[in-house]
Amino acid sequence: MIIIILSASEESLVDMKKLIILSFIGLLAACSHERPEMVTDPVEYVSTLTGTLSHHAFSTGNTYPAIAMPWGMNFWTPVTGKMGDGWAYRYDQNIIRGLKQTHQPSPWINDYGQFAIMPVRDASAVDENSRASWFSHKSETARPYYYQVYLADHDINAEITPTERAAAFTFTYPESETSGVIVDAFDKGSWIKVIPGENAVVGYTTKNSGGVPDNFRNWFVLKFDKDIEGWTLYDGADNPIPAADELEGNRIIASVSFKTVRGEKVGVKAASSFISLEQAWRNFAEVEAMTFEQVKRAAKERWNEVLGRIEIGGGTPGQHRTFYSCLYRSLLFPRKFYEIDAEGKPVHYSPYNGQVCDGYLYTDTGFWDTFRALFPLLNLVYPYVNQEIQQGLANVARENEFLPEWASPGHRGCMVGNNSASVVAEAILKGITPEEDWQTLYDCIVYGTEHVHPQVSSTGRLGHEYYNTLGYIPYNVGIHESVARTLEYAYNDWCILQLARKLGRPAAELEKWESRSDNWKNVFDPEHNLMRGRNADGSFQEPFSPYKWGGAFTEGNAWHYTWSVFHDVEGLMEAMGGREEFTAMLDSVFVVPPVYDDSYYGYRIHEITEMQVADMGNYAHGNQPAQHMIYLYDWAGEPRKAQKWVREVMDRLYSSAPDGYCGDEDNGQTSAWYVFSAMGFYPVCPASDQYAVGRPYFPRMKVHLENGRTLEINASNVNGADGPLGTYIKNFTVGGRRPNGNFLRYEDLMEGNALEFTMED
Repeated sequence: MIIIILSASEESLVDMKKLIILSFIGLLAACSHERPEMVTDPVEYVSTLTGTLSHHAFSTGNTYPAIAMPWGMNFWTPVTGKMGDGWAYRYDQNIIRGLKQTHQPSPWINDYGQFAIMPVRDASAVDENSRASWFSHKSETARPYYYQVYLADHDINAEITPTERAAAFTFTYPESETSGVIVDAFDKGSWIKVIPGENAVVGYTTKNSGGVPDNFRNWFVLKFDKDIEGWTLYDGADNPIPAADELEGNRIIASVSFKTVRGEKVGVKAASSFISLEQAWRNFAEVEAMTFEQVKRAAKERWNEVLGRIEIGGGTPGQHRTFYSCLYRSLLFPRKFYEIDAEGKPVHYSPYNGQVCDGYLYTDTGFWDTFRALFPLLNLVYPYVNQEIQQGLANVARENEFLPEWASPGHRGCMVGNNSASVVAEAILKGITPEEDWQTLYDCIVYGTEHVHPQVSSTGRLGHEYYNTLGYIPYNVGIHESVARTLEYAYNDWCILQLARKLGRPAAELEKWESRSDNWKNVFDPEHNLMRGRNADGSFQEPFSPYKWGGAFTEGNAWHYTWSVFHDVEGLMEAMGGREEFTAMLDSVFVVPPVYDDSYYGYRIHEITEMQVADMGNYAHGNQPAQHMIYLYDWAGEPRKAQKWVREVMDRLYSSAPDGYCGDEDNGQTSAWYVFSAMGFYPVCPASDQYAVGRPYFPRMKVHLENGRTLEINASNVNGADGPLGTYIKNFTVGGRRPNGNFLRYEDLMEGNALEFTMED
């Protein structure tokens, strides 16, 4: 823009200069609007409190404020609930009972290897009720790399900052003759030893919720930067053992004490190991030589590095907070379960055989949830992490006969399906997994298609005898959620088929997997155009209600699970009678009222309530089976409907507030849906190379790929500083070319092509 001003008098020069300056500022603003600045310091936009306003009957995330490193072995969290309660931290509570080292992936799965510490003004306040303190969110700072809270009843300010296997604390005390720290090693077996000459407390906890061998231990060490002047060990909170400096029992608690003056800062550093006390001290080296501020600075830098792999530009500060809070949740699980030995090699305690083994291991994830979007996100943006995860899965295959379906830390009985096949297949097909592990993983997956874990029936394939002969699991043979299992096994078989082709397996083997991948057709009822339970004699179950949750389905109904044919959407469309009928059925999910039948459970499970309050008919975004279905409009030639619903879900059902999710967050899956949707595409069939196009959410995004290239996503007339603009895609190009249809390919993204979108209302 060029502005020419002709002035007839010297007096007008001042006005001319003002006008030029204002015009220049306007030009800059216009340019800034067209090319908005990228967000810097993304970790400061993360709220770790998102999703914490939850309880058993209603989930807005079921999260806790994890003070942690990306994929770190140990997390820390303040605890508002009773010790052992899966709902460790609830935003609507005002009492903190301790600061807990946690490995909890979900309140439903609960925790393992946990212990807690609590700074107190009176070291005799040992019981979790007597040591508890009121607090306010107004005196609380919650970031991934740093947590601070004022404990009002003790007049103590507590601060935490993490490393992967250790943490540093600073406690600012009042003046007191009896200040101290309570160390609670929890029940089910624990041991604590006080070493006053080293100002150290060491111990172990065996606390767990399952999935561990009998020799499971989490060894911990704590070291104070102030002399321990006194201590008492307790065998249970009400049973002090005088003069003891070492104690083993059911629930061992230590109270260490010292004098403090007002404003005195006492530092504590902690580390732990699942291998040994010696290894715990080795892990302690992560913080030993660093000040609290140095640990904090390093943690912040690491989070900014990892979050910064996806940059956003434009949009509102609220949208920035939601995006990076979701990305943070996508980078916590699965967590590292390996440690570094004296020779600098990765080693791990195996929860599968109870031995210390070489190599990597990750845990704390449920593949039923995370195969959908979380692992595709890792493969796209963080493949170096998933490479270690896949090497860890190969180690699991060597340490027992089964791959986990829900691991925490070992096999846990939860959910259905054999979705390790999807996770393994995607990583191999996209070149993530080292080739030397391919056959090991393939053999283990195949084994799981014909076996069931002897103690954990959700590992392997429950009902494989029926599935492999009839082509479905009958409704009337005592195996619950038969349709859900059949649908997921069919997709899993398609994944195995892709691996078998990659490995050059015999034709007969390929034919078997290809045939079984069509088994979804055996539970499709053309009368209702819905999936439906089928009896052993071939008849469909009676009576049938598409609104009945459970029964033939897992945490959903026929309206939700009918779309779980990720690998054959075209086939599902044909079965329904074509594009128009398919579209009408998709539309119906949002149109039918949010009525339900909870007779299978005998009460209204929280997922039902979350569907109802969303005001989207029977669409249940708060649970995973339905999360991909919006994108199926692309196959029907109705992409604008996909774009409409993607925008509505993102705008209405997500935020960075404490009630920011519309159901369980579930180990990064619900967050990864948002991250992918913000980029403008989604992996409907994860083990394929295909992504369905939705709508980009920000005017600019940059995805820094591990291969050194950058995927740029630019959108005109989309969300701006003043709010949302265009909902629909007018046109888009990939590397300057118009793609064929409403789909992207993995290679399109990995080549670092620019995605250019023009939006309209």
